[in-house]
Amino acid sequence: MSEVNNILALPPSLPQQELFEVLLRRDRTLIERIISTGQSTPPGKWLDQEAAEWVILLQGQAELSFETGVAVSLSAGDYLFIPPHQKHRVEATSVNPPCIWLAIHLA
Repeated sequence: MSEVNNILALPPSLPQQELFEVLLRRDRTLIERIISTGQSTPPGKWLDQEAAEWVILLQGQAELSFETGVAVSLSAGDYLFIPPHQKHRVEATSVNPPCIWLAIHLA
């Protein structure tokens, strides 16, 4: 039997930087939990990922923007699909409560 964990459980002390936890890595799929506590993508930088990403915000609030000019506000329960090489940035993440993301990367 596998160990039972809780996706919403927070570490005893929140990190200064985003925390990335690999939950599952199989073949060309990566599932990770990300905890954000006010972090954002540095100014002028765009994330350009090789793999497609399906992401859901489980807790908190966040803002993403895309190179196309589209901006998206996310609340708990909101999810979206980001195709490979769709340049995007994290503009803001909430601190209280911290953001808890579930991201599925599909290569």
